[in-house]
Amino acid sequence: QQILRLAEMCRRLETEEEKVLPFYPSSLAEEEQRDACRVLKDPPVEPLAWTMQDYIGLEHFWQRFSKAKMEEQALEQEREALSQRNRCLRELLRKYLAGISITQEVLSEPSLL
Repeated sequence: QQILRLAEMCRRLETEEEKVLPFYPSSLAEEEQRDACRVLKDPPVEPLAWTMQDYIGLEHFWQRFSKAKMEEQALEQEREALSQRNRCLRELLRKYLAGISITQEVLSEPSLL
């Protein structure tokens, strides 16, 4: 009961965009989907199945949680790639600045003008 109330509360706090946000289609074949629906409609027999019924209301939460985790991982990979590019650009800049810097040798050479 508490889990269902929690799921309802989470649903009320969703934005309109989150409420209509599509999820990836199931990877089950049509026959497997029909079997799953039939099994879900039948009353559970085992105690664990009874307990799992309480958590069905959190399905959208876990979908959104998984999507957020995948986005987090993608952003972390992008951040790492950008950090690597930043390091390369800094190294190139360091080499460029080292190549154009005025050293004591250049200052001591007589001017050609």
